[in-house]
Amino acid sequence: MRIGVPKEIKNHEYRIGLIPGTVRELTARGHEVFIESHAGRSIGLTNERYQAAGATILPDARSVFDTAEMIVKVKEPQAVERAMLRDDHLLFTYLHLAPDPEQTRDLVNSGATCIAYETVTDSEGRLPLLAPMSEVAGRLSIQAGAWCLEKAHGGRGMLLGGVPGVQPAKVIIIGGGVVGFNAAQMAVGLGARVVLLDRNLDVMRRVDALFESRIETVYSDADAIEQHVQNADLVIGAVLIPGAAAPKLVTREHLKNMQDGAVVVDVAIDQGGCFETSKPTTHEEPTYVVDGVVHYCVANMPGAVARTSTFALNNATQPFVLRLADKGATQAMLDDPHLLNGLNVHRGMVTYQEVADDLGYDYVDAETALKTD
Repeated sequence: MRIGVPKEIKNHEYRIGLIPGTVRELTARGHEVFIESHAGRSIGLTNERYQAAGATILPDARSVFDTAEMIVKVKEPQAVERAMLRDDHLLFTYLHLAPDPEQTRDLVNSGATCIAYETVTDSEGRLPLLAPMSEVAGRLSIQAGAWCLEKAHGGRGMLLGGVPGVQPAKVIIIGGGVVGFNAAQMAVGLGARVVLLDRNLDVMRRVDALFESRIETVYSDADAIEQHVQNADLVIGAVLIPGAAAPKLVTREHLKNMQDGAVVVDVAIDQGGCFETSKPTTHEEPTYVVDGVVHYCVANMPGAVARTSTFALNNATQPFVLRLADKGATQAMLDDPHLLNGLNVHRGMVTYQEVADDLGYDYVDAETALKTD
C-alpha cells in the first residue's frame, strides 16, 4: 500500500502522523511511505531520518494526497486538505465530527473511507488511540490552568500549590476518565486542593483508593457542579461521550457566580466543549474572558508538547496502521470489530451512530456499509 503523511497545518500543530520507526516497519513489509518535506522537522524528525527509514520525501501536501492510498494524520483535515480527498482514499486520523458539520459534510461528499482514532475501541471498551492524547491533555490542563491563574495572564494571581501559611488553589475536575485522572495526578502533585466529580462509583472508588485523602470525590449532578464550581479557582472540563458532542455541564449562570480571575480549562473542546461559554481557541491566542472568568479552550492541547505527543500517539496507532496497510481497510475492519468501531464515514455514508444523530444524517451500520463495496 502507498501511505502518505502530510504536514499538519492547524495553528501551532507540530505533531506528525508517523515517526521513522513506524515508517521502517511499513517499508520492511513492502509498503511505500511518502512524507511531505519537513513535516516533522520542528520536533527533530528530519527528512534524512525518514529517508533512512525508507520513506520518499515529496515537496507538498498535494503530491502526498495525489500519490497515497492511505493518509495518516494527527488532527482533523482542514478545508484545503478535505478538498484533496478522493473516493479511493483511506483517512486515518482524529476527526471529532459531532461538533463539526462542515468537516462531516466534506468527508461525506469526498466518498473517502474515514477512520477516527477517537472511536477505535479495545476488548474492554476503552479508547486506546484517544488514551495517550488524553493523558497528555489531562496533565497539560493543570499546567495551562496554573499559567492562566497568574495575574499577568488574567487570573486571580494564585500559586496552584500555595505556600506555608497560604491556602493552595481549589481545583475542580469534572470527569474521572483518562483526562480527569491525569489532571488529578498533576494537581495533587503540585499541592492543590482537588475535588473530582464523576457519576461512576467504580471510578470514584479507584481515585479514592489511589489518592487516599488527597482528593475529595463527589457524585456529579447539577447541584454538585453548581456548588463546587462557584468557589473554584480552576475548573477542568474532562467529560467524554465517545463520538458524540460533549454535554454542557457548566452553564453561563454558573460562571456568573464564580470569582473574578477564576479559570476554566475545557479539554472536551474537540467534541464541542462541556462549558456553555466554550469556543475553540489556538496556541497563538489560547484564552478569552467571559464574566471575569478566564477560558482556556485550545482544541489541540497536546500539540504544545508535540514531540512527546507524537511518539505517544505512534505507540498506540502503529499496530492499526500496519494492519490497515497489510490487509487493506475493508478486510482489516471486518476482521477486527474494535477497528471497525473507528469507521465514521464510508463512501458517502455516516457509519457512527452518535455522529449521525447529532448532525442529522441517516445512520448506516459500519459493517453493512463496508459490505456494499
